[in-house]
Amino acid sequence: MTTVMMPLDERCVAYERMADALEHLGETWRDWPDLRTCAHAMGLSPSHFQREFTRWAGISPKQYQASLAHAEAGDLLRQGASVLDTTFETGLSSPSRLHDLFIAHEALSPGEAKSGGASASLKIGRAPTPFGTGIFLSSARGLCGLGFADDGVGPKTGFEHPGYDEDQVFKDMAARYPNADWVRDDAEAGSWAKKIFGDGGEISLALYGTAFRRQVWRALLEIPAGDTWTYGAVATAAGNPKAARAAGTAIGANTIAWLIPCHRALASDGRLHNYHWGTARKRAMLTYEKVHTAI
Repeated sequence: MTTVMMPLDERCVAYERMADALEHLGETWRDWPDLRTCAHAMGLSPSHFQREFTRWAGISPKQYQASLAHAEAGDLLRQGASVLDTTFETGLSSPSRLHDLFIAHEALSPGEAKSGGASASLKIGRAPTPFGTGIFLSSARGLCGLGFADDGVGPKTGFEHPGYDEDQVFKDMAARYPNADWVRDDAEAGSWAKKIFGDGGEISLALYGTAFRRQVWRALLEIPAGDTWTYGAVATAAGNPKAARAAGTAIGANTIAWLIPCHRALASDGRLHNYHWGTARKRAMLTYEKVHTAI
């Protein structure tokens, strides 16, 4: 039986509670708490929790617990360690395969970038995503940026979700090209959200960066969904195995979250930290990919 997924706006609203649920189940799955216990921890009735979790994640809480046990994803939730052979389309994204994405080298010409985007026309807007409110930045060449806004603390349980509010994310994006001509366009953002997280469609990514950074971003595309690599492994894939620290800097400079999957990159200690859009969101992204590879 195929699960009917929530519309994007509903999945966006449910994100923080689901991030709490993923964290709670990840910490308790070895005790196999029943549905009522899990629902109580989320401040929901069992039927509400079952329905909301299943429609957000595509699997039931019980299936999720089973997948954690089978794949020992408790290690993933705490440390990010895992190896799986899968494809991008097994996650919650559009059917487009990651290797089919066209990665342009420049969002702006070198001259435009050097001048802070002078005379460049960029669109910025917000739209719902399964991981909260997405802030989308685009040019005529394609998607230039994707970030996420947070309210700060998840409902009921109080698990912290460090991140930025919407105004901060807009400022973060705008600071990259301070002299560009900016247009607010939520409809354009919604179109990108549907392509990426909904019905699918051709996705062009427009990036500007040094040659090494572009190599690192391309290396990130090679990490299978549900898997994680260290910065050193990414540096090796980018052709410079001794540049782990530089690779980490390049990963941190990635402007397009989720599609350029910097959430799959970990420091050498294997912990889930140093993610620009919050550890809880990184955990949710990795966990979602992980459980869908195990189905």
